[in-house]
This record gives sequence, C-alpha cells and structure tokens, in this order.
Amino acid sequence: MGLSEIAAGLELTTKQVQRGVASVDDTDVDLDARLREFESELPCSAAGASTVLDRYDAGASVGDAGEAAALAPITAAKLLHRCGFEGVTPLSPTARRVLRDWVAGRLSRADALELTGTNEAEFALAAYVETHEPITELAEAVRRDAAAPIAGDALVSKRDALAETMSGSADLR
Repeated sequence: MGLSEIAAGLELTTKQVQRGVASVDDTDVDLDARLREFESELPCSAAGASTVLDRYDAGASVGDAGEAAALAPITAAKLLHRCGFEGVTPLSPTARRVLRDWVAGRLSRADALELTGTNEAEFALAAYVETHEPITELAEAVRRDAAAPIAGDALVSKRDALAETMSGSADLR
C-alpha cells in the first residue's frame, strides 16, 4: 500500500467540529449546608463539624481538630469516620474481627476487650466505627471540598505541589 492509497479519501477543512462530552460541575457544593442537612446523624453540631473538618484538612491531628471545636478527640474521630475518612479506628484487622464477634453476640464484652488489647475509649470508638457507616453524601462533599483549588497568591494543586517528587516518562530511559 502506497502513500497515495493511504491518503485517498482524506479531505482538508477550514473549520473544526466541536465534539465533546457534556459535563456537570458539582464542585460548588456548600459543605456547611451539607453538614447542616445531616446534623442529626452526626456526633456533634454542624458548626463543630465544620471546625473539625477545617482544622483536620489544614493538618491538625484528630485531637487538636476536636479541641478547636471544643469536642473530645473520640467525638472528632467519630465525625471524621462519618465524613468518609478512613483509618480512624484504633484496631488492627485481627482486633476488628474480634470486635465483630462481640457485635454479633458470639463473644462477651470483657473477652473482646481483653482480646483486642484496647482500653474502654478505644473499644468504644472502634465499636462506633464498626456499627455506623460513613454518610455517602458527606463523604462526597468533603472530597469535593478538599479537591477545590486553594485560594490565595499561589493557586497550587496537590499534583503541582508534589511535582518534584514525581518522575516523568523521560526519567524511564
């Protein structure tokens, strides 16, 4: 097959047809309004939840974020769990299986406490995490809020901030 056969049927045009995928921009979800909407399902007030989320997002620990909202660290951890943050349970995977046995009634509380090796507060938090699912709508709103660009002198996305740590295709040679 020659070049003339490959080029047969090609035509040049002076205008381009715009073809794209319709998109819906739902990034302007008001997190505070969403928190008020689900306040009855949260372990604290919507105002307290907003403070905890702001502080936690800024890098504060769970305890410090809770303290800023006048909440106990365990309440802040419960809120973060309900808002879709993972890793707030103090139990290992094996200890979580023990906790599930206690929740199912196959094990006494005293035995579960002993087998998990936790104190009362850690056990209570783990039981809350095990028996309360994250609120999907809040988790999505928190993710969108965290993905929104940072306002200020320098609009920097997470990817741009970490650009120096990433390798490009040229680095693979």
